[in-house]
Amino acid sequence: MMEIVKSTNIDFIGLRYKAFVLSGFLVLLGIYAFVMVALGRGNLSVDFTGGTHIQIRFKEKIDVGSLRKALTDAGFRDIRVQEVAGTNDFFLKTKLLSIEGKRIEEARSEVLKRSTQKEFEVLGSNMVGESVGRELKKYAIVAVCLALIGIIIYIAFRFTCFSGIAATIATFHDVLCVFGIYFLFGKEINLLLITALLTIAGYSLEDTVVVFDRIRENHSKMGQKEDFGRIINLSINQVLGRTLITSLTTIIAVCAIMILGGEALMDFALPFFFGLIVGTYSSIFVASPILYMWRKRGL
Repeated sequence: MMEIVKSTNIDFIGLRYKAFVLSGFLVLLGIYAFVMVALGRGNLSVDFTGGTHIQIRFKEKIDVGSLRKALTDAGFRDIRVQEVAGTNDFFLKTKLLSIEGKRIEEARSEVLKRSTQKEFEVLGSNMVGESVGRELKKYAIVAVCLALIGIIIYIAFRFTCFSGIAATIATFHDVLCVFGIYFLFGKEINLLLITALLTIAGYSLEDTVVVFDRIRENHSKMGQKEDFGRIINLSINQVLGRTLITSLTTIIAVCAIMILGGEALMDFALPFFFGLIVGTYSSIFVASPILYMWRKRGL
C-alpha cells in the first residue's frame, strides 16, 4: 500500500480552487456556529450555562432509556444521561440548580430514589453557577486563540512568517469546520469538545509541518528557478503515503474509543474523528496552496 501511494502524481495545486469552495462552505458554517454559540443559542452544556453534574452507580442493571424517562418525569428537565460502558455507572447533567424548592445537591438522593425505584449510590456531584459557566466559555475561547498564536510563532521560527500564517489559517480552518459540523448535528458544546478542538489543532499542525518540511527540502535541492507549484505537488505526493497511513491508524484507534468507550467518551472521540479527516485534508489542500499563492505574489 505504501508503494502505491508513494508513486502517485496528483496535481494538488491544480485542484486548489475546488478545495477552496468546499473549505469556504465549511468555514462559513463554522463561523455561523460560533456566532450562535456566542449568542447563547447553541446546545451549550452545563459547563458553559451553569447547572449540576451528578455521577451515580446502581447496584443492578438499569436501562438508560428508562432512567432518562423516570428522571424527566420527576422534574429533571433537559437532563442528559450518559452511561459508562460495561458498568452500572451513569453521568447526569442538568441545567437545573434546584428542584422542589431545594438545591439539587440536597434533593438528589430523595428524588432519584423515588423516580428510579432502584438502589444506588452517589459517587459525586458538583454545581456550576451561571457566572462560572460564562467564565469557562471565555477561557475556552482564549485557549483556542492562544493555541493559534503559538502555532504562528512556532512555524515562523521553524520556517518563515508566511508559512506560519498559512499553517495557522489551515488550523483555524480545521477548528471551524469541526465546530460547524458538530453544531450542525445538534451535539452538545462542552469542555470535552474544546479539548478535542485543541487536540485537532496540534494534530493538524504536525501534518502541516511534515508537508512544509518536505517542500523546504525539495526547494533547496531543486533550486530557486524550479516552478514552486511543481515542488509542492512533488512534496505532497512524496509524503502522501505517510500522511494517509498515519491518519488511518489514528482513525482506527479513535473508532475503537467511539465503539467501546460508550457515550461518556463520545464527546471527545466524535469531534476528534472529524478533525482527523479535516486535518489531513487541510494540510494538503489548504495550507500548501495558500503558501503557493503567496509565493506567486512574491511574498
